Amino acid sequence: MRLGVIGGTGLVNMDLAKRLDGVRATLVRQDDVDVETPYGPVPLRSFTLEVDGRQCELIFLQRHHNASGHGCPPHKINHRANMMAIHDANVDAVVSVCSVGAIAATFPPGKVALAEQYVDFTGVEMTFHDDEAVFTSVTVPFDEAMNAKLEAILRTSQNYGEGELMHYTYWLTQGPQFETVAEVNAIETLGGDMVGMTMPREAKLAAELDLPYAAVCISSNWAAGRDPEDGAKALNHLDVSAQANDRLEPVWACILGMLE
Repeated sequence: MRLGVIGGTGLVNMDLAKRLDGVRATLVRQDDVDVETPYGPVPLRSFTLEVDGRQCELIFLQRHHNASGHGCPPHKINHRANMMAIHDANVDAVVSVCSVGAIAATFPPGKVALAEQYVDFTGVEMTFHDDEAVFTSVTVPFDEAMNAKLEAILRTSQNYGEGELMHYTYWLTQGPQFETVAEVNAIETLGGDMVGMTMPREAKLAAELDLPYAAVCISSNWAAGRDPEDGAKALNHLDVSAQANDRLEPVWACILGMLE
């Protein structure tokens, strides 16, 4: 298994050595490499692990990477370079870790679940095919076998029974501003369960590359107007990031479970 992992606000760094205590895995080697793609350079971190007596590879990409080190804003991410780099690393599948704002009442902050569908009405094209007409099916945008395995891992790691909802629809917003209350109300009416600014663009490119892809979504905050204790509460990026990084145990369970 060569597993690609894409992290964002919900997984800023991949400090794998600290996560292997009590796990049937040993870190054999770690390398940082800069990959050249036709769309620009991309830094990747490669881990060689021994799991149950066999070696596997984990390739980590921080989607917000940039030269400043302060994090590339969502509307400036070079998704084509990122996805080409992870594809060229010859991974078998990609697990994308996303921080989202929750609209659905069943997806409170702290819960980790999966994307089953997405809606992208931003009007921003995202394709590798600028010079010819290539139409890629995204009827099922996320790999069903991966989602089934990840669902089982997330239920176990969060002590959820079979009745707990684990699949939601991700609504892509343009950003970098958070949404208004009116926008969130409209998004819910049109079928959105959570909002975010990045992931579906990766999913589209993964489909063009025929790369199995799944999105593990951390509910980091209530979307605008949805906090049951304060409907007028302003959203703060630092608070959102802190909450997302406090809920990484189920995410690590997904990553290590996929490698096993």
